Amino acid sequence: MSIPNPRPQTTAPYAEALTAYAQKEWIRLIVPGHSADERTFGSLAGFAGGTQLRQDVTPLLDGLDLGADSPMAQALQLAAGAWGARRTWFLTAGASQGNRIAAIALGSLGDHLVVQRSVHSSVVDGLVLNGMRASFVQPTVDYELGIAHGVTADDLAATLAEHPDAAAAFVVTPSYFGAVADVRALTDVAHAAGVPLIVDEAWGAHLGFHPDLPQHAIASGADLVISSTHKLGGSLTQSAMLHLGHGPFADVLEPLIQRAFRASQSTSESALLLGSLDLARRRLATETDAIDASLEAADLMRCQIRTRGRFSVVSDGFAQFPDIFASDPLHLAIDTRAGGIPGHEARRRLMKEHEVMVEMATNTTIVAVIGAGAAPDAGRFIDALHALPVTIDQGQDALQLKLPAPGETRMAPRQAYFASSRTVPAEQAIGQISADSLAAYPPGIPNVLPGEVVTSEVVSFLQATAATQGGHVRGAADPAVRTMRIVTPAD
Repeated sequence: MSIPNPRPQTTAPYAEALTAYAQKEWIRLIVPGHSADERTFGSLAGFAGGTQLRQDVTPLLDGLDLGADSPMAQALQLAAGAWGARRTWFLTAGASQGNRIAAIALGSLGDHLVVQRSVHSSVVDGLVLNGMRASFVQPTVDYELGIAHGVTADDLAATLAEHPDAAAAFVVTPSYFGAVADVRALTDVAHAAGVPLIVDEAWGAHLGFHPDLPQHAIASGADLVISSTHKLGGSLTQSAMLHLGHGPFADVLEPLIQRAFRASQSTSESALLLGSLDLARRRLATETDAIDASLEAADLMRCQIRTRGRFSVVSDGFAQFPDIFASDPLHLAIDTRAGGIPGHEARRRLMKEHEVMVEMATNTTIVAVIGAGAAPDAGRFIDALHALPVTIDQGQDALQLKLPAPGETRMAPRQAYFASSRTVPAEQAIGQISADSLAAYPPGIPNVLPGEVVTSEVVSFLQATAATQGGHVRGAADPAVRTMRIVTPAD
């Protein structure tokens, strides 16, 4: 259990200790092999920077991360305090690692999990690892734009009632498009059914740190929260956190999470990533005013899009979906179809012609995200967006790449993943059981799971996604999805 930390949130004990360590003139007869030698490893120093080489140290060093009151222990306690968690773990393999840790831990509670069908593919990877059966809660879907949102408390309650042997409920919020579910209501439903609520809050590490942002999931009562701190929280890419809540399942979950963490933790964790988590926590907890500029930029972008009238703001239509409780203002999803250009083409042209990068695109939208504390040039982005050419008729039906409904579940994910399988032409896979998890990426939500029946709609959707400029299907046997891996029927 986390203990109170006497240090103020204005400190960054691990990052500060790492900086002090790097300034000493060590003779490094230790890994990593570059030994922080800028002379003989000049190309690496030129690429990464001399300071980064000196801070790139091995784990388990006295004065950094060994001991109950080490700088690392202090940093973890401060992070738990900042998010109001009972305990926090630092992760160096992203929220995907956190999802797999949660899945491994939950395997000790039973063999059945209730899961939001639009969870990230790393949750499905976790089901393969833990061998649990899964029953799915379907999210609401904006079929016009091809966007999956979240789940309602009523739908979660109904699914849990149908499966009283479930060990836990696993949901995701916010969505890639900024839709925030009612975590308090979802928590109440899960607890009433006697199970913990696990929340993949990868896109919500910044929530709760400004009065104009929605509450984060820990504050709303969730039992375990996976937080991709690098996304909008300001740490380095691949760094994340896992937060344990104070609810009725904390005593049971804590040792299970610690055990699963040890099983998945690298013995060569990056000190740079760990230090960036410490600094990101300090900034979020103490520099609320910095988020003002981020919110102002996002508000200006939305205002200009509405004023100019060519494109539309996706969140303006969120009120029609019963699962959406709030909207994250630092997500800006834009309907480009309304402006006469496919989302994938808009994203490509913004990057190639205007040096503007946006997070993702679908056939009908682009999604721009603003890190908490970042202050992008809103005017430049809006001008670049409106300089894009019209390449299709507005609202053209050809852009309606409808999300396919999942096929019937015939096998548990682990059973199908490790079953005897073969690769066949995609058309021959229709009606067969998939051995793989395939997901249009981003956002990385599986369109077919191991153990699900492959449908013609899924094949068409994945092939169309792969053929789109910038389209990618994670887990595909070949880039164009001409073939698929299916379970070989037993003799």
